[in-house]
Amino acid sequence: MIRTIILAAYLIPALIFSIPSLMKAKLLDKKGKLDERNRLAFEVVSKMSRRLIKLSGSQIKVVGEENIPSDKAVLFVSNHQSNFDILLLLGFIDKPKAFIAKVELMKIPILSQWMKAMGCIFIDRKDVRQSLRAINEGANILKEGHSLVIFPEGTRSKDGQLGQFKHGSFKLATKSNVPIIPVTINGAYKIMPKGKLIIKPSKVEMIISKPIYADEEIKRDSKMLADKVKNIIEENLKN
Repeated sequence: MIRTIILAAYLIPALIFSIPSLMKAKLLDKKGKLDERNRLAFEVVSKMSRRLIKLSGSQIKVVGEENIPSDKAVLFVSNHQSNFDILLLLGFIDKPKAFIAKVELMKIPILSQWMKAMGCIFIDRKDVRQSLRAINEGANILKEGHSLVIFPEGTRSKDGQLGQFKHGSFKLATKSNVPIIPVTINGAYKIMPKGKLIIKPSKVEMIISKPIYADEEIKRDSKMLADKVKNIIEENLKN
């Protein structure tokens, strides 16, 4: 529980002190300087994320960073083990990115504003029409050159086991023609088990696999694409 208190004691002031940078990001947004806004938001939030991971006492090993194209947007597809997954992806993958996030996160002050500054899309899983609009919006963001992250399981794992992939979100890749980067997070569920507030130092490995480019056959079958990505992540979890 002590580490939980330490993280909260850091995070709340850090968010408050980030407000001037947040105002600058909003100004860049109004001026239409979206690339500058994204870079600023990523710089601030990734630094905060690395600090939070450090305070958790966890050790992070990243494998396969060379598999990320530097000259184009990508769709990162990751398994979901912990509330710390977003911090890991922001703090330890050096590429500006936004998330497809659940709409409930919009209620969190300041943090939700930073998510908007990064270009995150909030999705209401109970509203099918809104979910479809979010997929189309995300595809347009990818076409404009901004990377996104999805967690196709839809919820965190209790024990690190891989859940079923919802293939609808893979239309982001088939509609935008960007490469998919499978990301395997192994061990993050031990930092903060689902349903608990206790934080424990853990060893986490993030494996970044080679890009997958959707051919015409896969574009017609998003389930086939989802299964292909899931198999890659599943094999990495076994190793």
